Amino acid sequence: MNNPARPRPGGHARGTLGEELAVEYLIKKGYQILDRNFRFERGEIDIVAEENGVLVFVEVKTRHSKSVGDPEDAVTIAKRDQLRKVAEGYLFERHIDDRECRFDVVAIERESPQVHIRHIENAF
Repeated sequence: MNNPARPRPGGHARGTLGEELAVEYLIKKGYQILDRNFRFERGEIDIVAEENGVLVFVEVKTRHSKSVGDPEDAVTIAKRDQLRKVAEGYLFERHIDDRECRFDVVAIERESPQVHIRHIENAF
């Protein structure tokens, strides 16, 4: 089982920092963090959390500028499909049946010195 308190080893600094910010943000909103950086086959889910009995798979996208668009724009149709497959793997490995689930995106813009966080619940 992945350790919910440990950032991914060797990950990109921006992604790891973004995930740390997202975890802090979600905890403040009352989410319970169950897992981080869950890998299944070739995919990964950044954060698995629970909110009011709902299992929430969270994709975190961090940007330092808007030159390539908003962070959430990086969650393409192909990325969504991959996240769904990884979520199915999570449910299979954990023997979880008949549980309400959803996919959220946490978009983080880090334009020094400001940080803006957008949480898109039920993003897809």
